[in-house]
Amino acid sequence: MDRPEEIDAAFEREEPHVGVAVIGLALDHSDPGVILPRIARALCSDSEELRRQGTVALAHDARLHHTVDAECLALLRTRPRGNEADDDLWTFVPHRRLPLWLWRHHLSQHAKWLLWHRWRT
Repeated sequence: MDRPEEIDAAFEREEPHVGVAVIGLALDHSDPGVILPRIARALCSDSEELRRQGTVALAHDARLHHTVDAECLALLRTRPRGNEADDDLWTFVPHRRLPLWLWRHHLSQHAKWLLWHRWRT
């Protein structure tokens, strides 16, 4: 799926599998500026399944394009921590572009890892 206008139409028709199409767009389209607004639309849906699929799409976008926008970050903040997007944003997007709440989540995990490895050696 690489045609954003078809995804917009699927949102308008309330297609049951529009979230899968958003994931496909994240995997197939080369412009994050086209992908991220559709991901944001999925992330703010009333459907839990569509929000979950939006989270997966955001993870793919971060992995492939190394970017995220402020709107998707604000919507992601409402999701439970430890999801795919949290981890892929931390891994693939420059940390200076990530918000403090994501730093707090990952730094505590990183500190535990450092303590564990220091203790083992």
